[in-house]
Amino acid sequence: MFRWLVCGLVLAAARVRGDAEVMSHVTAHFGKALDECREESGLTPEIMEEFRHFWREDFEVVHRELGCAIICMSNKFSLLQEDTRIHHMNMHDYVKSFPNGEILSGKMVELLHNCEKMYDDLTDDCDRVVKVSACFKAGAQKAGIAPEVAMIEAVMEKY
Repeated sequence: MFRWLVCGLVLAAARVRGDAEVMSHVTAHFGKALDECREESGLTPEIMEEFRHFWREDFEVVHRELGCAIICMSNKFSLLQEDTRIHHMNMHDYVKSFPNGEILSGKMVELLHNCEKMYDDLTDDCDRVVKVSACFKAGAQKAGIAPEVAMIEAVMEKY
């Protein structure tokens, strides 16, 4: 019995590690659009540099300009609908396009959708998206699927 419990815990730990690895690929690829969206979203060089560390524990997702940048970046990959809410099918397909992405796509879409529902009453798209992003980050960290910064840096060169 104990052996099965240990085996189950090892498999669960490997799954979480795998999810975080997939998230690092998604983050690295998605982040490539940041430079293109800097001017359009009004990011200062200081906020832009901070944004590169989105997954660090001490990074706070609070600046409205970050929401504008995320909208711009998402639009580069057709991840939003016209109302700036997540396009579920496109997000699934985007995440699945990465190595082992199928293990994370459903969880990501679920987290994002739940966060969107929490802030659906906000009318300013950039404000809403930055709050949804902060909620998503917290949810991903709680679920153990947030990548470590070193993990993202390791895959950056692939994109």
